[in-house]
Amino acid sequence: MNKPFKTSRFFTFEDHESNARGYCRSFEKVFVKAKGSSVWDEEGNRYIDFLSCCGALNYGHNDEHMKAGLIDHISRDGIASGLDLYTDVKRDFIDAFYRLVLAPRNLDYKLQFTGPTGANAVEAALKLARKVTKRTNVITFTNGFHGVTSGALAATGNRYNRMAPSIPLTGVTRLPYDGYMGDGISAADLYVKMLEDPSGGIDPPAAVIFETVQGEGGLNIASAGWCQRIVAAAHRAGALVIVDDIQAGCGRTGTFFSFETLGFTPDIVTLSKSLSGFGLPMSLVLIAPEYDVWSPAEHNGTFRGNSHAFVTARIALEKYWGGSGFEEAIAVKAEIVTNALTETARNLPQARLKGRGLMQGLDVGTRALASAISKRCFDQRLIIETAGPYDEVIKVLCPLTIEVDQLEEGLGIVRNAALELSGELSFA
Repeated sequence: MNKPFKTSRFFTFEDHESNARGYCRSFEKVFVKAKGSSVWDEEGNRYIDFLSCCGALNYGHNDEHMKAGLIDHISRDGIASGLDLYTDVKRDFIDAFYRLVLAPRNLDYKLQFTGPTGANAVEAALKLARKVTKRTNVITFTNGFHGVTSGALAATGNRYNRMAPSIPLTGVTRLPYDGYMGDGISAADLYVKMLEDPSGGIDPPAAVIFETVQGEGGLNIASAGWCQRIVAAAHRAGALVIVDDIQAGCGRTGTFFSFETLGFTPDIVTLSKSLSGFGLPMSLVLIAPEYDVWSPAEHNGTFRGNSHAFVTARIALEKYWGGSGFEEAIAVKAEIVTNALTETARNLPQARLKGRGLMQGLDVGTRALASAISKRCFDQRLIIETAGPYDEVIKVLCPLTIEVDQLEEGLGIVRNAALELSGELSFA
């Protein structure tokens, strides 16, 4: 029987796309074009983008140099997908990554291309740590988010995500993240005590995995002191340290890696999201050479050789990471965000600033207020999401390349929405 014809702009999605869709429910427009830090809907309205595809577009939409390089590669019939075959564009990316990222930071890692998502990288990292140590337990932390495939989901704290699979999510021990217990209670003390006490109830861990800034968990930040104690105790216990830099990496916190200023070096790092520079699927596991114990093809994936992503990723590194200028520009913009959000928080008694770099936000106290602010901002043509265990945090995740005037315009929209709504509505 034929379905009745519908005229809604969204009926194709509503009728035929799975209920799993999420962001379109909050930002209900059909988008057709994007450039820099702006996106346009099919009615011609321009929106400032403070979402950046959840951090996958740190360099903005449709960077001209990356676009030109990709078009050139395609026009000369360059390899599109190459599994793990040797290709010229993969070689060029690896050379650029070592020259522009690893060597200047005195880091030495082997590169494993897992493709195409961050969760793939996390699964590989966890599997490798278990292979190296011949242990199964992994220590994870409250409010951590590492993906929604089974292994990554086991390491994720969010109850909503964890309820979905209806299968046991095992092999992890969850402990409090830095600051989780509140003032006066050291989460690091608890971690060290339980890990090193033979009756603490923690099985010897294969790895400890954490984000230095918890993107989905509410922009909680780990202090250098906490990180150093976590890492030292993990190594004393014979465990590997994995930093999930999928959202916080590629410059989001001000340096290429989020851990650069925290006084430790991970054994394994996972990268994805903005790694390709252009929003193309690409993920990477960085492995300390002594732990690269994989057998050939022991962990693989069909799309691990996305050559289009290698092209744009190499151009992104050469354009933005060849000197210190990009980091300095991020620092200037991060200060603008900090100052603007601090000013807004002064007028919201329950609000507090969270995050660092260009990964900041405001905890406004309730899901209701945060959601209302996000909706009011969207009505004013700013795309901004919420985060945190209760979606109580307004999250600024603009492109790192955003122009200062557009950044200030967007922050002004956030400020006005927050102040108007705090006066108009009462939230429990």
